[in-house]
Amino acid sequence: MEIVENTLEDDLETVLERPLFCFLGTASSEGRPRVSPLWYLWEDEAVWIIADGVGKSYTDRVRRRPETALAVVDFGPRAGRVHHVGMRGRAAIEPFDEGRAHRLLERYLGPERERWDPRFADLDPDRWRFVRFEPDTVVARDQSFAPSLDG
Repeated sequence: MEIVENTLEDDLETVLERPLFCFLGTASSEGRPRVSPLWYLWEDEAVWIIADGVGKSYTDRVRRRPETALAVVDFGPRAGRVHHVGMRGRAAIEPFDEGRAHRLLERYLGPERERWDPRFADLDPDRWRFVRFEPDTVVARDQSFAPSLDG
């Protein structure tokens, strides 16, 4: 992974550990760009995205064309915070891993599994997969601004 630019005050790991959305950019079978907002886990220098294997087209697009792009943006308009991490690399579909799924979902749903949304309580490994995105290049920018909204 080559970090082309990094102007963030926080280190890259700190930003990627926040429970934000990532935006996975793929190409359709016609070559048209598509973007999917998804939950993720930064682990082992890869972005792991929990992927519903039923009725979601982004997994098919990754299989067809693994060259992908990914963005994570931490936007706080009242504070004027804009931290952007853009990556280019390759993605692959990986088998479901219950431990990794639990670590990912805990970031967004909290540590008490019994309180999670029922859709995530018992994930069927025959239905769920992971998209593993390995970045080749990373650009991380602090694009924050002086806020004009009242606190």
